[in-house]
Amino acid sequence: MARAGGLAASASLVAPALAWAGGAQAPDPLAPVLLALAVVLVVAKVGGDLAARAGQPPVLGELVGGILVGNLALVGIGWFTPMRSDAAVDILARLGVVLLLFEVGLESTIKDMLKVGLSSFLVATTGVLVPFILGWGVGWWILPGASPLVHAFLGATLTATSVGITARVLRDLGRSQSAEARVILGAAVIDDVMGLIILAVVTGVIQAADRGSSLSSLELALVLLKASLFLVGALVLGAWLSPRLFSLTARLRVGDVLLATALSFCFLLSYLAAAVGLAPIVGAFAAGLILESVHYRDFTDRGEHELEELVRPITAMLAPVFFVLMGMQVDLRAFARPDVLLLGTLLTGAAILGKQACSLAAVGPGLDRLSIGIGMVPRGEVGLIFANIGLGLTLNGQRVIDEGVFSALVIMVVVTTLLTPPALRWSLSRGRQVQEPIPAAGPDRPRTD
Repeated sequence: MARAGGLAASASLVAPALAWAGGAQAPDPLAPVLLALAVVLVVAKVGGDLAARAGQPPVLGELVGGILVGNLALVGIGWFTPMRSDAAVDILARLGVVLLLFEVGLESTIKDMLKVGLSSFLVATTGVLVPFILGWGVGWWILPGASPLVHAFLGATLTATSVGITARVLRDLGRSQSAEARVILGAAVIDDVMGLIILAVVTGVIQAADRGSSLSSLELALVLLKASLFLVGALVLGAWLSPRLFSLTARLRVGDVLLATALSFCFLLSYLAAAVGLAPIVGAFAAGLILESVHYRDFTDRGEHELEELVRPITAMLAPVFFVLMGMQVDLRAFARPDVLLLGTLLTGAAILGKQACSLAAVGPGLDRLSIGIGMVPRGEVGLIFANIGLGLTLNGQRVIDEGVFSALVIMVVVTTLLTPPALRWSLSRGRQVQEPIPAAGPDRPRTD
């Protein structure tokens, strides 16, 4: 009898394990999510490797890989189609975006923003306003039947700059410390902040309109003020709170406290941003800007890794979920529509011209303005994040960004991301040749030809 009781107890323990493993008792809701993660990570890494071998940013390979997998149904393979609308996968993708913006913020500091100077501020301001106006104009021309708020959202998606792509090219060329690089990287950071504020304002107006109300000039100003005050308040209060928080948690005698504290700080600011009507990525970006290595020196002094090193593996797993999933939202059949191709072409032209216009605002002797303008062109992951927010907004019962407009925005993101690395390499090489001319032959320098 004792042996029978033991077998019964063992069976009660094994049954849940069999169910988790996909046994016949009950389908586990985690199983499709695990399969989706396996597919996404393989697609992301294979696509990223192929893109890197072609001299392109890996994020572009992740996006293209998602496009291919998401459209396999066109050739009769529909296995991956449910992933496009899986709520759990969508949550993981959103979390990946939050962590990505947190990591981008960690790569800059408030001091960096204050040191970039007048030139970077003018470049960033022009690089936000001009693309916004051009994008609005393209929407007004090509989509005359859409609401002006849709046109405004299109303009907002063109304001972003993917600083990571440009920074990688500058580093590969050994020009990351040049005057042009300082202007570009400084302007890109300010550009992101301004773009996020514009996105918050446009999103707030669209959400109000979808509720059947409209915002007066005063209410619109309040939305702008709320977005600005949140960023400024988060930066000021966070800069005061952060070192005290890390000093307190450094007393805990358990492992991985630094990572847990930083992520809690990121998630809290993301929640507060959402609570005041802003996108969670605004809070995540602010959290990254606030945290500086001096704040958690107690951890690194005792041999722990830098915060960027701790966050990077988590972002490396979750961020590709977002990019692959965004690629899967693209319907290749939309590219056969002349209106989508026309909109994508015009948005790409507006995106490039808008950032070239910002280079004219650069002030300072000897600056290569063409290189500055080219360095601000790529939209990369930031443009996709903005477009994805549009997919979740509705106006009068319809999505602000439908599949056709989203596909056009993907065209813009892909083209600007593809063009920038070779164009920037050419431009910086040209600038170096101009700055360092070959000395003419003379009495003290004989001809060598």
